[in-house]
Amino acid sequence: MSYRYEIARAAALIEAAYIGPTHRSLAPRLQASLNRDDVQALFLDNGILLVPGSNSVADYLKFNLRVLNIGGKRYRLNDGATEKGASGTAWHQGFLRFTKVIYDWLETDRLRPKYIIGHSLGAAATQILVRTYGVPGIAFAAPRPRRSKGPIKHSALCLCLNRDDDKVCDLPPHFHHMGRVHRARARRSVLGPDHKMKHYRRVVDEQQKAGLLARKWPV
Repeated sequence: MSYRYEIARAAALIEAAYIGPTHRSLAPRLQASLNRDDVQALFLDNGILLVPGSNSVADYLKFNLRVLNIGGKRYRLNDGATEKGASGTAWHQGFLRFTKVIYDWLETDRLRPKYIIGHSLGAAATQILVRTYGVPGIAFAAPRPRRSKGPIKHSALCLCLNRDDDKVCDLPPHFHHMGRVHRARARRSVLGPDHKMKHYRRVVDEQQKAGLLARKWPV
């Protein structure tokens, strides 16, 4: 049976992950953390893996326009090249290389996630890791990491929760999301980009009060 988790609580946790291991809601539960090659991740003692990525459109574009220097090789997130991951699925090369840093860390430290939560660049990684480990995950402000579309193994375990006014969720063009995509329309847009997790927490609350979004995932 899949591990079910509250979506609003998941949003609060990934927002806290931007503060890092010292955040008061995370520190008592922290089992391990990663901070290497522009990649951060937190592993909690209940098996939840948190993958923050970029908390604003500006941060995302910073990653998108410059190279990620991972393992001595340079990758651009706007590069259309693909590679096959551990699951055999073809993924966007930049997203896959970001994710592989996390995957290698988990495997080396013998950490197996029960649930995965990510935002932005971390949401791309969440989709890939759900496919790899076969556990549920929520990808907030999720870009598109898959070359092909349509259901694949474990895709039913992944929820991509995207605001319909967040342009990052439509990138890269000609790629696709994994799993179920919930496009949420906020009651009002803020001045400027609506990519930050605080805006996603607000729209989760609005959607749940309106009965448009389940309380837990998987449903």
